[in-house]
Amino acid sequence: MITRIRTALRHDEGASAVEYGLLVAAIAAIIVGVVFILGGKVSSAFNKTNTCISANGTASGC
Repeated sequence: MITRIRTALRHDEGASAVEYGLLVAAIAAIIVGVVFILGGKVSSAFNKTNTCISANGTASGC
């Protein structure tokens, strides 16, 4: 009886599509969170760079 239980517990055929789907969803949620957290900072950095390029480096803070 114990041998049958051990054999049943060891029977593993790999990850299923549901598990892969959960991993993809978790990764997507992390990416969305990072974009929301860092989005404003990245946007302001690009805007500052654009201002400096447009002003040929003569704008304040360039």
